[in-house]
Parts: sequence; structure tokens; C-alpha cells
Amino acid sequence: MTSVADRSTESTTTDPGAQLAADTVLRLRAVHRTGRTLPLEWRKRQLEGIIRLVTERESELAEALASDLGRTPHETWFGDIASTVGEAEYALKHLKKWMKPTRTGVPLALMPGKASYRYEPLGTVLVIGPWNYPFYLTLGPLIGAVAAGNCCVVKPSEHAPAASAVLARLIPEYLDSEAIAVLEGDAAITQQLIDQKMDLVFFTGGTEIGRKIAEACAPHLTPVVLELGGKSPVIVTKNADLGVAARRIAFGKLLNSGQTCVAPDYLLVEKSVREEFAAELKKAMSDMRAGAPEKQRVVNERQFQRLTGLLKGLKPETGGNADETSIAIEPTVVVNPDRTAPVMQGEIFGPILPIIDVDSLDHAIAIINEGEKPLAAYIFSKSKSEIERLFSEVPCGGAVANHIAMHVLAPQLPFGGVGYSGMGAYHGKWGYEAFSHRKATLKMPTKPDLKLMYPPYSERDQKILRKLA
Repeated sequence: MTSVADRSTESTTTDPGAQLAADTVLRLRAVHRTGRTLPLEWRKRQLEGIIRLVTERESELAEALASDLGRTPHETWFGDIASTVGEAEYALKHLKKWMKPTRTGVPLALMPGKASYRYEPLGTVLVIGPWNYPFYLTLGPLIGAVAAGNCCVVKPSEHAPAASAVLARLIPEYLDSEAIAVLEGDAAITQQLIDQKMDLVFFTGGTEIGRKIAEACAPHLTPVVLELGGKSPVIVTKNADLGVAARRIAFGKLLNSGQTCVAPDYLLVEKSVREEFAAELKKAMSDMRAGAPEKQRVVNERQFQRLTGLLKGLKPETGGNADETSIAIEPTVVVNPDRTAPVMQGEIFGPILPIIDVDSLDHAIAIINEGEKPLAAYIFSKSKSEIERLFSEVPCGGAVANHIAMHVLAPQLPFGGVGYSGMGAYHGKWGYEAFSHRKATLKMPTKPDLKLMYPPYSERDQKILRKLA
């Protein structure tokens, strides 16, 4: 049998990136074999280190996100710092309990055996972070990885270079550098790491890249967790509090210039209240942008060109202006674009928000279910029955009533997609489980050792065994 140490690519190569990937994974696997990462105390130290990293160096993280994304310090705290601390503190509080074996019963035929299951680390895993929340969405999965006792390679997004550099510098300072490594680079280093036959690959990003990650992992039978996106819809019924709905939708859309995987992608508003709601939404967006630049910066030129391309041929209700020099776009609302238009096809991931008129809740649900399963679905309504219909009739990663994206901040809830919006889940115990193998264990006594369990079987033995089964 091939040993664990032989699982990485052994062929020599002149590519320094490939050699670095191979050497890094080989080193981490050697560390994991020593059992260094298994004790509760090691795991707790890493979680505490993550908390100290984001709190003690908050100003440096904020500077990085100001450079990469144009974020304010408060937006950095809200989007990347507070959320990371919450996840790590929850894991610290519950980790000892998660690590304990769980007893279960056994069938009559196995009595008086004692059965249980326990979680063991997968080994050496890879976390591929995104650019939109490069600290929270990279350190969040890392929390699950170290809580489960794994060694880990962290690969930050090259599209947020300042944040990537900060992670590469600070993670070794605050965490165990012999068990956790950071490798920067583009898609080439990602492929080279996957080629090392990781024990799990955790990817956060777009659906198309997620598909490529899954394809790259498939030849090695490497399990993947894919946290993707999609067109997350919002239903606003005639029974909604329109002012509250407008403010919360505006907040969710304006956050990080709409570059949030669970941001409202498009609105389905009952015709009878659409004009009133649109006026409330315009006011909410104006109020929330008071004192801020007219336009919101997006991550890079490529995304700017993609987003402005979505607006071609449309007549915005509000906004629509863009500045290529600052790669910034004014928050934009479009009403009733053709459902075949580009803005209604792929995930928008920017400060553009279409509103579609619907005749009823039935109509809205039918529109949603014609498309791919979204990462999140939202409804604003004071009707319990309408809320329950969204929860039960719309397949999606997660559903929220009367707010936007708040489920992401609850470590007590699993977070993940379904279908095109992803596979697998994390946060809280689900993150711990995502990076673990659930191992079954059974203890059988040596006595009694009944003869009837062994061949040859008499008719009487067979009858007894059938009753025991």
C-alpha cells in the first residue's frame, strides 16, 4: 500500500511554483503525521491566534481593503473583522464538545457491543479564498480546518493583492507556521496545489471557476466544498412593510458595492406596491450614500467593463453613471428589464439592482424556480403563510424573511449553496464537520462467543439468526 508520505507529486520539475507547492504539502503532511495538530490545546491556540490577528492588526487589514476595494475602516470591521471573531469565538466555546465521541445504539445482533462515532481530521487541506471579503471568507474556512485538527495551505485571492500580502505576512506570525502555510499566486499555483492530491479543497468564488476547481480535483478523487453564488432573489409582497424592506434591501445591495455572494441580485415586487416601494428604495439608497462618493468602486477594470456592459440598452430608474478612471459605478436600479437581457442571466455582483413586476407570490416563486438554485432567497412580508411558502417551495442554499444576508452571521446555522450555488456547508459545527471524517467505531466483547454465529449453520441456527437480524 502507498504510504501517506508518497501521495504528493514526486516527479522533479523545473517549475519553481510546482516545486514550492509539492515541498509545502509534503512538509505539512509530515507535520500532520506527528499528531501535532490533534490535541485540543493546539486547536484552541490557532483559534485564539485568528482572533488576535484580526483584532490586533485591524488597522493593517483596513488599509489593505481600502487599497484593494475602496472600503472604509467601518466596512472592514463589519464585513471581515466582527464576523471572523464571531466564528472563532463560537468554535472555541464548543470545540471540546464537538471532539467527544458520540455514543449510539446497536441492533440486537450486535449486543452487547458499544458503538460510537467520532470526528477525525482529514489531514492536509487547501483553502482558496476570494477577493470580495478576503479576510472573513479565507479565515472563516481556516477556522473550521484548524478546529478539526488539520494542517492547511491557505491560498488568498490574487485579485485582492494587498489583502493577500497581509495574510501571507500575518498568518505565520499568529498561527503555527509548521502546520499552516500561505502560498500567494494566481490560478497556476492553485492547480499546482490541487495536483498534490489534497485531502480536501475548500473554494469560495464564482460558479464557473468552481466548476474548474471541481474538474481539477476529480482525477485525484479529492473532495471539494464549493461556496459559490448565483442570482439571489428578493420577493416583496403587498403585505410587506415597504419602508423596512427598502432600507434592508438597500443596505444589503450597497454593502461592498454589491460584491457580496448573498447580496440581493434582483427583486420581484407585487405590481400593486411596486411604485411605492421603488420610491422608498430610491430614498433609502440616497440616505445611505449621504456624504459618500456618488459612485461605488468595484474591484478591477475587468469587473467594471462587465458591469457597465450589463447596463447597455437599459434605461435606469435611478443611477447608471460610471467612471472608468476610478472604476466606479453609481448604484443603479432598473425596472422591468427583459428577462432575457444579460442583466437577468448571470450573477450581477455589483451595484446594479433590477426590479421585476409580478402578479402574485405564485408568479414570483415560479420565476425563481425557472432558474438555477440560488445561494440565498429572501422575502419581505408580514404574512407567516407567505414566508413559509418561500421557505418550503424555493430550493436554495438558505432563506431569510424580512432581512438580507443576516443568516451568514449565525454560526449556529449551516452556510452553503446547492446546485449551481455550491456544494457542502460550513460555519460553526458544520465547518468543523466539513474538514473532518466521521469515523464509526464499534467495540465487541470476546464473550459471549456464540457457536451459532459460525458455519456450518443448522436449521435451528438459521432461524435464530433471522430473528436476531
